[in-house]
This record gives sequence, structure tokens and C-alpha cells, in this order.
Amino acid sequence: MIDLNADIISNHSLGNICLGQSIDVYLEELLERFTVETKIYPPAHPQAETMHGYFINHGAMVVFTNSLDIIVSVGCNQTYSGKYRQTLYPGITMEKLSMLVKEVRILHGALIVDNDYGLSFPLPSPHDELADHLHQIPPELTLNEIYVYDHSPLVPNVKNVKKKRK
Repeated sequence: MIDLNADIISNHSLGNICLGQSIDVYLEELLERFTVETKIYPPAHPQAETMHGYFINHGAMVVFTNSLDIIVSVGCNQTYSGKYRQTLYPGITMEKLSMLVKEVRILHGALIVDNDYGLSFPLPSPHDELADHLHQIPPELTLNEIYVYDHSPLVPNVKNVKKKRK
């Protein structure tokens, strides 16, 4: 059951919506229980594929699927109540995030915490384009979104982050 309070599980799920599943598994419940807006994203380059975005309750959650309707990313904004590791949440400040984790790094306009490439905090504009180093991000900056997605293919020498569930 889709839950806007569910734990955020890196490289697995957000809101109990799981990566790797067909959107069809969730579509009936989404349309019955939530306000859903859909968008189609044409390929950005010849090797890319068409993507679909499902914006749930005005962006509280967003689900992205590939051309085969397989879920590749799930995100949320600060109206989502669930947490990652019972401590990190959308709407956290950069300062608080830095205090709660061992390591933060910037990858393609998003923050990766503790080398966990299955989850990211996208930097809001203009910081996503301007920040190359953590000291360039103001401590009071609010990180309003979290995405569950496998970022490891974007990093040299990092294998896919698939983890066994406990």
C-alpha cells in the first residue's frame, strides 16, 4: 500500500513504491487515492528513451518510469513524512545533514551521503549548477527533495549498489 509516511529505503523504495517494478502494480491505487499528474519526457539524446513522470499529490511524491513503464526513480518533497535511516528527511538543512552523516559529496548537482549511491538530495537552483565544493553550499540551504535511484553508474569504479534487504 502506498504510504506518504513510509521509510525511505535506499535503492529500493520510497512511499512503498519499489524501483524495478512496473508502474501498473501501483496505478490503480494511485488513481483511486491520490491526485496524479502525468508528464512525458522525450529522449534528451539519440541513445536515451522516453520517460514518464507521475506527480502524486502535487509533488509530495514523484515516480519516473522508463519506456517499458518500469520504475527507475522515486522522489519526494518536504510534504512527505517518511525518513531515511530514521534521521534524514526532505526539508533538512545542509547544516543538519552534515551533522548527521559521516560524509557528503556532490554528484551531478545532487548530494550523496555516506557513499550511498542509491539515494540523493538534489541541490535546488542555482546551487545545482554552481556548487562544485561543499563549502559553496550555504549551511542554511534547505534540501527539499530526496530521490531513490541507482546513481552508481554515474561514478567510475563504483559497482551497482544493490543491497540485500534485511
